[in-house]
Parts: sequence; structure tokens; C-alpha cells
Amino acid sequence: MSVVEINFDGLVGPSHNYAGLSLGNLAATKNAGETSYPRAAALQGLAKMTANRGLGLAQGFLLPLPRPNNALTAALAVDQTADPALLRAAWSASSMWTANAATVSPASDTTDGKCHLTAANLTTMLHRGQEWPDTVKQLRIAFGNQNHFAVHDAVPMSFGDEGAANHMRFCTGHSSAGVEVFVYGKTGGKFPARQHEQASRAVARLNRLDPERAVFIEQNPDAIAAGAFHNDVVAVANERVLFTHGQAFADQQSAYEAIRAKFPELEIVEVPAEAVSLAEAISTYLFNSQLVTLPDGGMELIAPEEAKTEAVLRWAENATGGNKAIRAIRFVDVRQSMANGGGPACLRLRVVADPAHVDPRFLLDDAKEELLGNVISDHWPEEIAPDRVGDTALANRIIAARHAALTALGLPELS
Repeated sequence: MSVVEINFDGLVGPSHNYAGLSLGNLAATKNAGETSYPRAAALQGLAKMTANRGLGLAQGFLLPLPRPNNALTAALAVDQTADPALLRAAWSASSMWTANAATVSPASDTTDGKCHLTAANLTTMLHRGQEWPDTVKQLRIAFGNQNHFAVHDAVPMSFGDEGAANHMRFCTGHSSAGVEVFVYGKTGGKFPARQHEQASRAVARLNRLDPERAVFIEQNPDAIAAGAFHNDVVAVANERVLFTHGQAFADQQSAYEAIRAKFPELEIVEVPAEAVSLAEAISTYLFNSQLVTLPDGGMELIAPEEAKTEAVLRWAENATGGNKAIRAIRFVDVRQSMANGGGPACLRLRVVADPAHVDPRFLLDDAKEELLGNVISDHWPEEIAPDRVGDTALANRIIAARHAALTALGLPELS
């Protein structure tokens, strides 16, 4: 096979619940304390993967991390006197948002000709900061061919790194050399700026990027304060196209100029605030969509159903279709993920590589689609009410559900 873009979606874990742990993520905090539906959430995610395969796209997946994380509760000496948020963090299924798993630089961009993946430390939030050691373990299995991949530990915790959610890549084709853009925050008003500039620069060095092919841009602090906790809530890139809200960057025009200076082929599709407000862009997750190249070369935007608003549809009527950069918008149902603050783009990590070099247990095919559908239907809890978090019987069921998936896929290394 040849080098292609593979989307590795996070399989929504059996502990999926609405704990409202993510300060600055408006959807997550709005729905805190609601009953969640892990089985429906996982099946919605699997349906998105299946639909993408139907479009002719290469599709992989990553498995849920071990939950509840008893090592975390032990390290924090969690008991009846502890803040309940500490226990909820140990149950979090947030690793489903694999856009935060790592930052990926394809072999065509790196000085040693390998695809590099640097795990994100996610240090700003406890429920995310616990993830990276187990994420690295999984990445080193999925991308264990050391002739073609290099997987790095996270950068030191002093500098927050949120992975591919704050990273964009521009290229004339996925397999060609590209220019990589790192978006960092300096301030976010009442909400934390999660991506540190020094983390971005360290990741670029770890990933062996030519400094002449890397660009560093500040995110608009007003966007962070409005709820764009990651850059991918207000901008997404694919090949030559930047699809962005007009208020995504601290200095919008300077950002465009910096990218175009190193990638002259840049094509900008900007949605002005007059067409879709920053607040509506964030509430609908219009930009947290997957902008993908189909086998015939055309691009489609895979957007959440929540983005099907009057303002978005009015903008799309004039800005998409025909010979325009974005041919069409395809809407998908990922409501359970959206209610916890993650859209279609959050659920996937983009890896440009030859699928033949990836551990096949992590690549989706017809047999695995059926297998995963059966495991989810048979083992994932139907619902989790907020007062069930911490329940011993439910914890045992969650552990058994994950084990069933690992057994079915032949991945005892992750047990």
C-alpha cells in the first residue's frame, strides 16, 4: 500500500460519564451531572468510523485506557473526605478524544525520514494529565515498527501540551513534504490557555522537524475566553486548505502571512464573525469537524449534527460546493461525545503513513467493525447516572468490558 492519511478514532470507553471536569469546555461543564450513555456513545463513534471507511478513507482506532484508574486514587489518597472530583477524574473516559493523544509529524516532514509521534502531557487538567503513560504504551504497540515510527514520551509537565488539537499541517498532498503549524495560547481570560509555546517548540524538536518548515502562532485569547479551549474548536486544516473562523488567531492576518511565507499554496476558507459568530462557532463545533480529502481529490467537511444551524447552512450555501475548496458538508451524529465537549475532530488522531507499517490490530476492517459492535452491545453499560461513579459493581463491569474488547482484538499487551 502507499502512504495515506489514516484517522485513528478513540473508541469511547465504558466509563463515559458527564463529570464536568474540563474548565473552559463549555459543553462539558454545561452537561455536568447528566446521565450518560456509554453504549450509545461508543456505537455512535463506531458508526462515524464505518461511514468514513465508506467514503474510501483509511480508518484506525485506539482503545480506551484502564478505568477506573486506581493508581490515581491511591496516589491522591482518595477517601470519603476527598473532593468528589478526584474520584470522577479516575473514571474519566476522556482518552476517547485522540486528537489530544499526541502530535504527529509524517516521515516526509522529518529529518530522519520516520513518522514521529510525541505524546501530549495534558497537564492542565487532572483527568487528562493521567493519560499519557498509558497512551504511550498503546502508541508504541500500534506504531511499533521502529524502521518507520518513533514514539516519544510527553514533554515535561512544566509546559502544557494538548497534542494535535493545537497542530495543523499543510501540504500539496498527504504524502508530500509539509509545513507544520503549532498554535499556542498565552492567556485565556477566565479560562486557562492550555497549550504552552515552549511545549510546542519542544515537540517540533522531538519530532525532528526542519525549523524552516515549522510555524508558531498565538491563538486568539478572546477565542479561549469564549470557550475555544483548543485551536481545533476554531480552525482545521487539510492539505492546502485552512478552514478557520475569522477570530481564531491573536493576529489573524499575520497568521495567514506566516503560513503563506512557508507554504505559498495556502488556500484560506474563512468564516467571518458576521456570518457565524464566535459563540455559535464554539457551541456548534463547526470547526471541530474532519476536513478530509476523498479518493477523487475533492474535500468534504464531516461536521456534527449540532452544526446544522440556520447561520451555518446559510454560509455553506454560498461557500461550499462545485469547484470550491470544500465540496460539501456531511453531518454525523456524535451527540454523546458532543455533550461532553468533543466533536468529530476531537475523536480522531491523523497519522500519515503506509497502513502496512501499522500493527493491523489497530486498523478497522469489516470483521473488526462487526466484532467491536458486538462487544460494545454486549458489554458496555447502557447508562451511567452521576451517583453511580465510584460504585464497585459498576467499576467491575467497566473493567470487564474493556477486557472483553482487548481479548476480542487479541491485544493482551494492553490488559
